[in-house]
Amino acid sequence: MTEASLVSRFDAVLSDLDGVVYAGPHAIPGAVEALQRLESVGVRLGYVTNNASRTPAQVAAHLRELGAPAEDHQVVSSSQAAGDLLAELLAPGSRVMITGSAALAHEIELVGLTPVHSAKEKPVAVVQGFNPEIAWKDLAEASYVVAAGALWVATNTDMSIPQARGIAPGNGTLVAAVASATGKQPRVAGKPEAPLFHSAARRLKSERPIVVGDRLDTDILGGNRAGFATAAVLTGVDTLESILAARSSERPSYLLADLTELYEPYPEIVEEDSTFRCGQATAEVQDGLITVSGSEKDLDAWRAACAAWWAINPDATEATSPRLEWLEN
Repeated sequence: MTEASLVSRFDAVLSDLDGVVYAGPHAIPGAVEALQRLESVGVRLGYVTNNASRTPAQVAAHLRELGAPAEDHQVVSSSQAAGDLLAELLAPGSRVMITGSAALAHEIELVGLTPVHSAKEKPVAVVQGFNPEIAWKDLAEASYVVAAGALWVATNTDMSIPQARGIAPGNGTLVAAVASATGKQPRVAGKPEAPLFHSAARRLKSERPIVVGDRLDTDILGGNRAGFATAAVLTGVDTLESILAARSSERPSYLLADLTELYEPYPEIVEEDSTFRCGQATAEVQDGLITVSGSEKDLDAWRAACAAWWAINPDATEATSPRLEWLEN
């Protein structure tokens, strides 16, 4: 690692999983090697996941099967973040009703709270996380407690989850059922909210982490809300086009092809008279048109285009629709 490498600016990498480390059952090319290299350059590694149905140990075991470095403590889940959040807000030993998995109940126990499963046990809070076994009666029980005024925390609000047979309802749909029944909204611990990232940084004793993810609406938004540097990689959901068009809160600090680029110098972007230069490429905006001098295949050209477009749209609350003109050098 040289002083100029991007990763040398940080003391930890907080990495998303699907779309960054693996895609389906297979590791993304170069990802495992990039993660293995972090230890040799003195940078800590944590994994952040919204999955509240598996324990960190189960997630770590899966990562090790792929060859990635992963001790159990390096995985931080939305269940852990929910436990941390509840522990900050409740007295030790307080009863918390579990609407979710045994893994979620275990995390609540670990922070000194008492998991219960019925409104009859007089819980002062409800924590809701994904569990494929959740039934109507579980949602009804949660609704009774929430409607009575209990603190309500959701591990995450992902509306869908990928399954072998297709896309299925996620925890967000189950949370929405309780919200519809009660007219209330939960505090959210997982992505895209900040608590998960703050929990991960605390567990790693990191002061300067960088959040790496493939989704703007969860990884990048959550990392930005936490006040951390963020890097979007192009190995998953979001694309160069969607990143360029992103609303302000979802714009990454850095744009990378994949995890291997953490070890490369990140090019400086320089502005001169409203023209933005990155490497050999330049970009400028006039009348809503981004004119880029450079190759559409050159990531530096896209970095310049993002800088130029974002400079004239600093407060975009919705995704934009930029027009691009490419002038090959």
